[in-house]
Amino acid sequence: MKIIRMLIRGIRDALKSVFRNFSLSFASVSCISITLIVIACSLLISYNVRNITTSIEQDVTVVVFIDKGATDVDLEQIDAQLRSIKNIESITLKTKEQEKEEFMKESEVFKNIMADWKSEESPLKDSFMVKVVDIKEIGKTVDEIKKIDKVFMVQYGEGTVEKMVSVFSVIERVTIAIVIALIFVNVFLIINTIKLAIFARKREISIMRLVGASNFSIKYPFVIEGMVIGMIGSIVPIIIIIYGYTYIYEYFDGVLFSSILELVEPQPFVYIVSLIVLVIGILVGMIGSSRAVRKYLKV
Repeated sequence: MKIIRMLIRGIRDALKSVFRNFSLSFASVSCISITLIVIACSLLISYNVRNITTSIEQDVTVVVFIDKGATDVDLEQIDAQLRSIKNIESITLKTKEQEKEEFMKESEVFKNIMADWKSEESPLKDSFMVKVVDIKEIGKTVDEIKKIDKVFMVQYGEGTVEKMVSVFSVIERVTIAIVIALIFVNVFLIINTIKLAIFARKREISIMRLVGASNFSIKYPFVIEGMVIGMIGSIVPIIIIIYGYTYIYEYFDGVLFSSILELVEPQPFVYIVSLIVLVIGILVGMIGSSRAVRKYLKV
């Protein structure tokens, strides 16, 4: 209870100090807000890139076409050999009769053309729909599939899939690196901004020392003040996250340019990111204040 009372009193005194030193506090809040907005945008991009990459990996299907003369026994043997490959997650057989039915449902033209096709006369081929575990190993997996007897052809969008996943992985790493770099930049800016505030209050600190205040008693108000400044600085970025991202999602109907580029649904996504931004703001303010006091006042 004593700790809670100290925290409440510290926040109350910190709010008074923020308004008493409004110009310096406004500079600190502005630094945090601007940086957190960029951090928030980077987080939103990073999460969406990861979602798109996962979606691509889940949607990629390797189509294994089988020789026209393959018998039911051959199909069973091919199925068994496919299942023995480690990187294969699931296998679904699609017979030429099933393909014929699908084509006929899609178009009236196909229906008229294919209606009289007999099984032995059909140019269509039996095929296996294969899902892989690791998209990065899809090339090696396809090479193994091609070695299986009676396999006519394997298709999966060779080259395009690997490039798309590779590009999105790079974008994800870059956005994460930007977030980390901006956090360090934010701490540096806050240290220097709070350093000015501490310098302007040297008389106050000298009096605290004269009356025998401990190091903790001197640092504590500044750390709480940094926390409050971080919280205030998080307000604008959180508003932008919640309302801005929701607007973008609704404006584009949840997809960018293509159904492949599907955005993460706003709820509860925006609240999770907002919480992360709030925590970053608070920690940055507290760390910045603590380092400024320790480094520049030698308390």
